[in-house]
Amino acid sequence: MAEVIHHDLPRAEFLGAPFHRVDMERALALANRSMRDRQRLQHCDINVAKIIQMRSDPDLAHHVGASDIICIDGAGVMLGCRLLGIATGGRVTGVDLMMRTIDLCERAGYRPYFLGARQEIVETVVARLSETHPRLVVAGYRNGYFKREDEAKIVADIRASGASCLFVGITSPIKERFLFDHRDALGVPFQMGVGGAFDVLAGKVRRAPRFVQSMGMEWLFRVIQEPRRLFWRYLVTNTRFATLLLAELLRRLVHPLSRRQNG
Repeated sequence: MAEVIHHDLPRAEFLGAPFHRVDMERALALANRSMRDRQRLQHCDINVAKIIQMRSDPDLAHHVGASDIICIDGAGVMLGCRLLGIATGGRVTGVDLMMRTIDLCERAGYRPYFLGARQEIVETVVARLSETHPRLVVAGYRNGYFKREDEAKIVADIRASGASCLFVGITSPIKERFLFDHRDALGVPFQMGVGGAFDVLAGKVRRAPRFVQSMGMEWLFRVIQEPRRLFWRYLVTNTRFATLLLAELLRRLVHPLSRRQNG
């Protein structure tokens, strides 16, 4: 698939991480156009954890920056942009965009492929979707545990499936690297990394209630569910993020004063 979908979305930057000013409706419309016209649209998102990871992983930063469309997923990024006066198109949460794309697939006859998580998890996802979306035709699915030398065969299988969209439920930076390396060879129009969303769809991880989401506290809800695994990770990541954000706020306050004094 050589042709890439073109869009006129303005691109901005937050703490060195690029993003497009796009809301959920525009992101879904672009996904629809991509699948309808079979033009590649490789989606990526940014949140607090990924921004911190990008600062120490130049390959991840490159893979994110090279994506066709980059959306803001995290509430922390939205808050940071507001504090710095950076305009955003809105928040596009990955799991919601995935579910709305699946709804669209059922209505329009598009066929999704699911790659990621453990085999029993991805099988549960497909089984649940067969109940909630009875007219949905799944192009294929596979677990996310494989070696680099297995990727050529996996890519060939996905391409042969004729899938309209691909959801990659693998952790960063693996999913970003996989999509960057194979996005043309996959032959799939709409490609999207969805991290741990398969665990949510399978019912293994509960998603925060809407009022918790609206408060931007999903991260705390996840920590409460998995304290041993996530407490220190979120503590370190959020502390580093808060430090970076504070430093940028101070820089923006000091520099205008310096310019006036020097002028």
